Amino acid sequence: MTENTTLETIEYDYIVCGGGTSGSAVAARLAQFSNISVLLIEAGQDNALLENTQMVGGWSQNFDTDADWNIVTEPNTGLEGRQVKASRGKFLGGSSGCNGTLSVRGTKQDYDDWELPGWSGDDIWRCTKKAENYHPSDWMKHNPEAHGTSGPLDTEPYPLAPISNMVLDSFVSKGLPLDPDMFSSGDNPHGCGHAVRTTYQGLRVSSANYLLGAGANLTLKTETAVDRVIFSQNVTDGEIRATGVEVIDRDGKKYTFTARKEIIISGGAYCSPAILLRSGVGPKAGLEKLGIEVVVDSPGVGKNLMDHLIVFIFYELNKSGLTFDDQLYAPGALEASYKLWKEHKKGPLSAFPFGAFAYTRLDERLSDSELWKSAPRLPGRDPMGLTSKQPSIEFFTTECYGGPKQFVDFPQEGKSVFSIIPELFSPRSRGTVTLRSRDPRVNPVVNHNYLSDELDLEVLAEACRFGNEIMMEGSGTKDVVSGSWPFGATHHELQTRDEWKTFVKKHATTCYHPGGTCKMGKATDPLAVLDERLKVRGVKGLRVADTSVMPTLNQGHTQMAAYAIGERCAEIIKHEA
Repeated sequence: MTENTTLETIEYDYIVCGGGTSGSAVAARLAQFSNISVLLIEAGQDNALLENTQMVGGWSQNFDTDADWNIVTEPNTGLEGRQVKASRGKFLGGSSGCNGTLSVRGTKQDYDDWELPGWSGDDIWRCTKKAENYHPSDWMKHNPEAHGTSGPLDTEPYPLAPISNMVLDSFVSKGLPLDPDMFSSGDNPHGCGHAVRTTYQGLRVSSANYLLGAGANLTLKTETAVDRVIFSQNVTDGEIRATGVEVIDRDGKKYTFTARKEIIISGGAYCSPAILLRSGVGPKAGLEKLGIEVVVDSPGVGKNLMDHLIVFIFYELNKSGLTFDDQLYAPGALEASYKLWKEHKKGPLSAFPFGAFAYTRLDERLSDSELWKSAPRLPGRDPMGLTSKQPSIEFFTTECYGGPKQFVDFPQEGKSVFSIIPELFSPRSRGTVTLRSRDPRVNPVVNHNYLSDELDLEVLAEACRFGNEIMMEGSGTKDVVSGSWPFGATHHELQTRDEWKTFVKKHATTCYHPGGTCKMGKATDPLAVLDERLKVRGVKGLRVADTSVMPTLNQGHTQMAAYAIGERCAEIIKHEA
């Protein structure tokens, strides 16, 4: 891999716009062809310059800095008008360098539901295994058939803190049986287990791993923002083809790179539609309003925005030593933990403090809900569109106090706090990404429209109600949970679904899983921006590869889906070439 600083080479076979989770995978795999040249353009810095992209516990220190896209949603009516920080990694590796390191793939049915050739659950699992280099541990029983062992992405199981083992006991006692590697196997919608992590030997593993050892035919250009795609039109048949990209470097200078073969946009669910819109691909009326020449009237660009909502429910413990709080919040503790990581790559900063995980469905618990019972549904599906093979929610826990930056009520010395986090799957609410300005340095308008569908609130409130019951009544935690955190809160005493609805509207936040804004789909779908080969409909030589292509979200976390999309994109291009 070479760093192009002279800009003498301006023409490449393939140009990949975005060095995040999917884009790095695409670029590295294409560069394995010895006879082609690949340019990877990344708006942020090289991750090697940012310690907090390597020290797992430093994840939140990237937010609200130049290493963050600093996107904030529009006010959400369903969240009492609150805006939500939709932080995304702005550096090589993208959000894989600041996420929760979780390998929770969802179920195979999630991808079968797309009904697109080449994108079945088996296809996704094969691509995920291609990405992975799993390092097993004696203490966790794993499914060898679910894991890869020769990919660039090192993964490993995570040894739980005492509180998380107690939570597993509570899950089991409340009817969620233990299935250790269920979040890798993808065939169990009901149970609890362990989530494999994208960490290894005390370091975060990001998509930048794909670029290690890449050959000289891969050129990397960092701190360079993609403004727009350039098109040419054949005078004979009128065919429109993507031929290059216009970029702006950190000094504000504009350059043009041309592509002999193809351009792949991998800017993520917020930035990929923004690039298309600035390039003249999108809803005609919106483009004309900003004075952008319409290349393709594609009404689906920026539509279908989805995300998984979560709610942190914190509890104080009546016993010390069960969490990592004493290693983070006591006087001098954080400094000692940092020194331990710096010298030995061990301690609480060497891993992300998520603990135990569980999937379940809520059919029986919602059987008394008139809204749930009266909602329309397709045969074999619930009102959220899910089959009995798919979970409707996920539970996961923290092993200390912490979360997004609004959580500032840190425990005092000697106090221990943890949380259970219900996550809503298959949300019905949809949002949009639109342009605020033609200037690529101005973030797009992100309107997630969270909880705009009342069924989303109904299900998430019931998930919180169930999660609280597990913590307060489960065999592993009932004797150590002393009440809510912070002091004065009373959520552990909430009983009814309506009471939990009020709590959800006040506290729900993003799980950082945006997707769907450049979705794949059949030719009969007017909002399908791409075909099943990731090609932008209406033009030649242009694809999109990241979570924006997902027609619907998986029932899990989007990191491994993003890797699979990158791997699959490279496979498709190689096959066609």
